[in-house]
Amino acid sequence: MRFLHVVGARPNFMKIAPVMRALEGRPGVSQFLVHTGQHYDDAMSGSFFRDLEIPTPDVDLGVGSASHAEQIGAIMQGLDPLIAVREPDVVVVVGDVNSTVAAALTASSRQVSVAHVEAGLRSFDRSMPEELNRVVTDRISDQLFVHSPEAVDNLRREGAPAVSIHEVGNTMIDTVLRLLPRTGDLAVLEGLGLAKDGATPLPYVLATLHRPSNVDDLTRLGGVMSALRQVSSDLPVVFPVHPRTKARIQELVEDAGADPSDVRTCEAMPYVEFLTLQRHASVVITDSGGVQEETTAMGVPCLTLRPNTERPITITIGTNRLVPDPDDLPRAVGAVLADPPKGQVPTGWDGKAGERIADVLVGMR
Repeated sequence: MRFLHVVGARPNFMKIAPVMRALEGRPGVSQFLVHTGQHYDDAMSGSFFRDLEIPTPDVDLGVGSASHAEQIGAIMQGLDPLIAVREPDVVVVVGDVNSTVAAALTASSRQVSVAHVEAGLRSFDRSMPEELNRVVTDRISDQLFVHSPEAVDNLRREGAPAVSIHEVGNTMIDTVLRLLPRTGDLAVLEGLGLAKDGATPLPYVLATLHRPSNVDDLTRLGGVMSALRQVSSDLPVVFPVHPRTKARIQELVEDAGADPSDVRTCEAMPYVEFLTLQRHASVVITDSGGVQEETTAMGVPCLTLRPNTERPITITIGTNRLVPDPDDLPRAVGAVLADPPKGQVPTGWDGKAGERIADVLVGMR
């Protein structure tokens, strides 16, 4: 069987690595990896291939940044001739980014089977581009790999055939568990003044924000930065800044004279270093779906700066809480620190999802 895997952005890399590893060496299997170049700098892309031990992509389309429609169109144009030449039996897509839906559309138009890893997640917020990507990808995928019961319910409610739905666990957690032993190196914390000579890290808050709803509106972003500054009066706040967020913060400083100096901003960093920051944080503030899952797997309290989440299981088990209004962040951080949640890891988040997916894929022959 010939598998063509498509990745394009940071979350994709952690989710595809366990699948490729599980397929490697199976009789009669060949794999071809395409990187669309949706994320293209080293911190957001290149370092992840090294950290996750993913083979160097066979092809990098190099699409770069663009609008939603332009990026999807460019990816489809680049993928179509590749699929025609490679003639894969299955195109494997992961997550909910533009690369995901573009690859699914291109493969489907070529009558090639599509397998979607992380299917069925829904925020029910159509203003999010990722939500549209999820819905479209699931409707045209032939195999739907899900990692939580509510995702199964969503797909059944939308009419997906039961035979196409496979509850297999969470491949991102496969990656977290594989790399967790490497998070004992505290060099990144020492560099930020949060640990010294390998000693127990100081308490700190980790923030990571990139969604347009939080960073594109300067009024909203100003409220977020003000809240983070308030939090930093009690605990250090470390904020690795996504490239799009960095540009918006600079606009905020220039337009409103806002001073972010109380928050320890730094560049986006390689995955193992970021995972280390998450593991040792007292609480994580985020708008990322993947971070909600990673913190859940590590038992780190998470506050999600959104009115909704496509990962409701993290809310149900108690490791994550929604904070729609930035003004409520300081109080929410204080509440978590006073009474840390005692959540549990969802069933199937056990490091074996990649193997279960590989079993289904190979069984398609």
